[in-house]
Amino acid sequence: MIEEFEFGKIDGVPVRGFVLRNANGLTARLISYGARLTEFHAPGRDGKTADIVLGFDDLASYIATNTYFGATCGRYGNRIRNGRFSLDGKQVQVDCNEGANHLHGGRAGFDRKIWNAHPDAGKNAVVFSIVSPDGDQGFPGTVHLTATYRLTDDNVLDISMRGTTDAPTILNAVHHTYWNLAGQGSGDVRDQRLRLNADFYTPVDAELITTGEVLGVAGTIFDFREAKPIGTDIDALQDVGTGNLVGGGYDHNWCLNGPGDGLRLCAHVADPHSGRGFELFTNEPGVQFYTGGYLDQKVIGKRGLPYCRFAGYTFETQKFPNSPNVAHFPSSILRPDEVYDHRMVFRFFAE
Repeated sequence: MIEEFEFGKIDGVPVRGFVLRNANGLTARLISYGARLTEFHAPGRDGKTADIVLGFDDLASYIATNTYFGATCGRYGNRIRNGRFSLDGKQVQVDCNEGANHLHGGRAGFDRKIWNAHPDAGKNAVVFSIVSPDGDQGFPGTVHLTATYRLTDDNVLDISMRGTTDAPTILNAVHHTYWNLAGQGSGDVRDQRLRLNADFYTPVDAELITTGEVLGVAGTIFDFREAKPIGTDIDALQDVGTGNLVGGGYDHNWCLNGPGDGLRLCAHVADPHSGRGFELFTNEPGVQFYTGGYLDQKVIGKRGLPYCRFAGYTFETQKFPNSPNVAHFPSSILRPDEVYDHRMVFRFFAE
């Protein structure tokens, strides 16, 4: 049985909400505005449950924020330099909403839409769907996209994004939940231990746009091949040319290890205090790891708790940023005879 509720209205249109539960005390709350995960409750080693995703208690706060909390973002998640690229010899200009550049689908991207929603009690899942018309935020082709959330009794949250188009376009949807395994609003995440399955990363310039380089992580502050606290090297980021990210923590793409298109290990993260953790698997080639460096106490989260710098982190599995303009990056082009298929599998544990 999937619980349903209404999470407010936009211009008279209801925003639908859903609650998924499993047999072990895990609970996910979802809303149709942005096909968004708003809460995820998981037990720690002591059996006590906490909500481990950042978000808000009301719809107005989601509408007002630019944090993308819990949202499905697109058509193109991450950044495109000058919002411009060439597709089959034609120049395409899309919406620029971060200075001179494009970010996460533009000012009216997927995160700003009310999606259709179809609960599936048999699979303990909710299927959100949206139609993005030709020219939406400047992108060519009409795209049909679904974002499916499924919660299983083996403590897996399976997120699947699938899309088709009627004309050549680019598609790189990303899921943008901020996690804090100690509980949302509990402080910063620098003590939580992270391992990333990546030997290489893509450096960025002063506008946080990838330079086109692919560099090894060995001997750098980007080396998470062995688990270490997220905060171990975070203060050194101001010394690596991260432009307006100075002091802002990680906001970079790692190139995940593993051949082919199947699921590969992306990340293993755990909170040493509560024992909560998860492994993330994906079929995408990269992951943007962002540590919420621009959050501060002006952002009031659920239960009235103020957030802070490094209050949570995201794992945005993806094609590499600015990939339409870098020939040697994985392609984000989608053609009418293809299906966009993006999976994220979170396996939760307490240790």
